[in-house]
Amino acid sequence: MSARMPLRETLEVLRAERRSGDVVITSMGSAREWMAIGPLDPLDFVFVPSSMGEAVPLGLGMALAQPTRRVIACSGDGSLLMNLGSLVTIASEAPENLVVLIFANGVYEVTGAQPIPGRDVDFATMARASGIGSVFRFSDIAAWTVGARTALGERGPLCIVLDVAPVPDAVGPRSPGPTLARAAAFAAALQQR
Repeated sequence: MSARMPLRETLEVLRAERRSGDVVITSMGSAREWMAIGPLDPLDFVFVPSSMGEAVPLGLGMALAQPTRRVIACSGDGSLLMNLGSLVTIASEAPENLVVLIFANGVYEVTGAQPIPGRDVDFATMARASGIGSVFRFSDIAAWTVGARTALGERGPLCIVLDVAPVPDAVGPRSPGPTLARAAAFAAALQQR
């Protein structure tokens, strides 16, 4: 697939469409770019340091624990390959408030841009085959900008695949601060809203 969107621009669209009270979980490349866009919301869970593949299961747990909030879990394609079983578990649990965003760039970006196995993995088909009924795929930034609100407005569980370009010479994200203090602040924000 040759058409790929800039990662930061796709996240800017998400930021513009985010509703008050939404939890947004980012990790790896999405965390790096999310922090670079601007100030964090108290309900941003920047999962740094993190392990590859853990943002989606964390999002599932958060969605189940916070059923009145929309939870948006951002994962790279390489990270999701580390935990593909989470898609089946999401379909089984069926949290209506969960959105999984898959940033598909075809590489393990933060570890040196090694190609993922099966470089053109069809994550939209995998999500549908796992039992997730609402699945979207965007490869064009104009289409994502126009379609984001409609796609994000669907009842979950919801999966949106975004075909993004790798960021040249990308590095892993740096933590935005002490982990324990960030976790405590995030927990307090969940209780306040």
